[in-house]
Formats: sequence, C-alpha cells, structure tokens
Amino acid sequence: MYRRLFSLPGTRAFTAGNLIARLPAGMFSVSAVVMIAGSRGSYALAGAVTATGLAATALVGPWIARLTDRHGQSRTAVPATAVAVLGSVALLLCLRYGAPDWTLFAAYAATATTPNTGGMSRARWAHLLDGDTEALHTANSFEQAADELCFMLGPALAAFLCGTFFPEAGTLAGAVLLMSGMLIFTAQRSTEPPPSPTSRGGPPLRVPGIPPLLAGFVATGAVFGSMEVATLAYANATGHRAVGGAVLALQAAGSCAAGLLYGRLRPAGAPELRLRWCLLAMSALMTLPLLAASTLDSLPALAAALLLAGMATAPTMVTAMTLLQHRTPEGRLNEGMSLAVTGLLMGIACGSAAAGWTTDHTSPTTAFWLPVASATSALLLGIQGRARS
Repeated sequence: MYRRLFSLPGTRAFTAGNLIARLPAGMFSVSAVVMIAGSRGSYALAGAVTATGLAATALVGPWIARLTDRHGQSRTAVPATAVAVLGSVALLLCLRYGAPDWTLFAAYAATATTPNTGGMSRARWAHLLDGDTEALHTANSFEQAADELCFMLGPALAAFLCGTFFPEAGTLAGAVLLMSGMLIFTAQRSTEPPPSPTSRGGPPLRVPGIPPLLAGFVATGAVFGSMEVATLAYANATGHRAVGGAVLALQAAGSCAAGLLYGRLRPAGAPELRLRWCLLAMSALMTLPLLAASTLDSLPALAAALLLAGMATAPTMVTAMTLLQHRTPEGRLNEGMSLAVTGLLMGIACGSAAAGWTTDHTSPTTAFWLPVASATSALLLGIQGRARS
C-alpha cells in the first residue's frame, strides 16, 4: 500500500521536505524552556512564554491556512515561515543580550505564523488522490504516524543539542530545519493543490457536522496534554524523573506503529461509524495507565500501559481527519486542517493545566483520571455529532 502511494510522481520529494520542516514542531518549545530557564532562572517565565506562543498559534493558524487556500502553498508558506524563523532568532537574541521580559513574549508570539506543515501535506494527498478513498486512508495514516514520530524525536533532539552544545543550539537547529524543509516542500509545484481565490463553500465552522468534530479534537487534545503532565509527575514522584520523557515517548511509539498498521487495512463502513468505534477503543485503553499507576504502582507497568494506550490514538486521529476532509468545503481544506490543529492545541493546553492543578492538589495518580474523562467526552461528542449529521 505505501509503495503504491509513493510511486506517484513528486510524492517522495514533498514528503521529505515536509518531514524536515515538521520535525522542529517538537523542538521549539523544549528549546525555549531550556533557554529561558537557563538565562532567567525561571521556569514560570518559560512556561508563560511558551503558553503565549500556543495561544497565538491558535489565533493566527486558521488565518494563515485561509491565506494558503486562497493564494496557494508556495506563495504563503515561505514568507510565513520566514516570519516564524525571525521570531525564534529574535527570542534567542533577546535572551543573549538581556532584553526585558516582555520582549520574550513578543518574539515567541511571532512563531505563531509557522504554517501547519502536516495539514498542507494532507491537503496535497487529498488533491492527488481525489476520489480514491482507500489510498487517501493510507496517506492519512502515514501522515499521522509521521506526526507521532516527529513529536517523539523532536523533544529528544532538542534536549540533546541544548545539553551537549549550548542552550541556543536547539532553537538554531530547529530554525534551519524549518526553513530548509519548507523551501524543499514548496518547490514541488507539481503536487501543490491549486489556489482557490473564491471558495465555493462557507467557512468550515458553519458547515453542519464540523463543529462537534472540532470539539472532539479539543477533547482528544486534552487526552494528550493531561497524560503528558500526569506521566511526568508520576515519574518524578517515584524518583525516576530522568526517564519520564522516555516513558512518555512510548505512547507516541505505540501510536506511530498503530498508525502505520491501520494504513494497511482497508476501511470498511461509514467514516462516522469507524470514528465511533475508534473513540470507544481509546476510552477503554486510556484506563490502562490509570490502573497501572493506581493498582500496580509500577513505572514499568505504566510504560507498558502507555504503549498499549497509544495504539488507539493514531486510528482515532486518522479517521477524524478523513471525516473532516470529507466535510470541509472545496477550496478550504487547509483552513479545515488548521482548525483541527487549533482544537488539538486548545485541548492540550487545557489538559495540561487541569492535570497540573490535579497533581498539585491531589496526586499524580489521581491525574490519570483526566485522560479517561477526556476520551469519554470525545466519545460522547462523536455520538452526538453522528446523531445530528
């Protein structure tokens, strides 16, 4: 299936460029925290700056995607990426030369113009595979596995560069990878979807069936955010803080493997029904980390539980993204994909905050209830959305 997918002209080149540009997505926040905390001695300031960047991305991302749909990927993505890279470099210089704290917020907010690289890649597949449902399913599965791989390797690479060389190394490497990867990606004009100066449909948020689907992305993001904080807090509480990141990476590894396997399967049934079953599986498997922490009280058991729980997330994301592609009006696909990412970011932020509060006021073990509750909420939203569609 994957060999057939990449036999199409131009697909290998745009995929290579996109993967290079996508890897820094998992590097910038870690690098920023290391730089700010090391320079200013405040993790609170580092967290506030990165949270500001996340909020700015949620606001600016859909606007950048709308411009991309209207003017084309090559005309929009390169200047938007250049602004984001300048924001990263400005943050580095502000820290290097002792600029006031407010300049850190302004510089990092500029990185919100980073284009949604995964969304643009999915838009290219949708354009190339128009009408081929089975091949599009495989392509979306590959893209989800690529997302998981980049977010698994990105933080580790950033931590290695910052710790081995100098605190700014992660940011500099991320900026170079982002710009060079985007230039390679946008140079592949033959696979680029044609721009749509006048969209045929209304805004995706007004299309029936899309708002509950986006709400489901928010709930799924809360699963990721709360699980991350709960796992790191649990590892710290058990005296294994150094391996917390590695344990958490197992969830992404499970999701990556499941995504590639899911892409080899032929989808059967309506996408709405498949999404419902995926959400049900995710709700069930998210109980495993809770049981491992509360009943077995073992970090190795939690690691195994995270590996298994992660296997439910990629199929869920693939099916939800495919359904979103089907429902998004023609000419607004990049905007629709960006809204999904915005929903995920909002959910991650809310899930992280809720898990942090729960950990501080109760215990890390109690915080593992939040991914279960978030996954169940996503399931209920999926059922409600299917009933209304």
